[in-house]
Amino acid sequence: MLEANNSTVDLPAIPGKRYFTIGEVSELCGVKPHVLRYWEQEFTQLKPVKRRGNRRYYQRHDVIMIRQIRSLLYEQGFTIGGARQQMSGEGMKEDNAQSQQIIRQLRTELEEVLQILKR
Repeated sequence: MLEANNSTVDLPAIPGKRYFTIGEVSELCGVKPHVLRYWEQEFTQLKPVKRRGNRRYYQRHDVIMIRQIRSLLYEQGFTIGGARQQMSGEGMKEDNAQSQQIIRQLRTELEEVLQILKR
């Protein structure tokens, strides 16, 4: 049912620290720094903290969001506009409904397995 996508699986684990530089995020997400700067313009939700010299510092939730954007664009084939729509929540509602349906189906199947095991 769900396919493991190599490019997402190959991304390194996110270290347990509070802030990440653009270089670190670039490595953690498998995208170049200029792409990250471009995505900031395209996705309003993506707002890294800017400190002295206008240096960007990303937090854990930013890294997770960037990985989500990366997946939408590179793995699922969305355009920037389509990915923006997904991230804005319109697509998320659809995904949520689909996830609920899958969960209900899995639960039914697991209950059937449990009944078989009880026999």
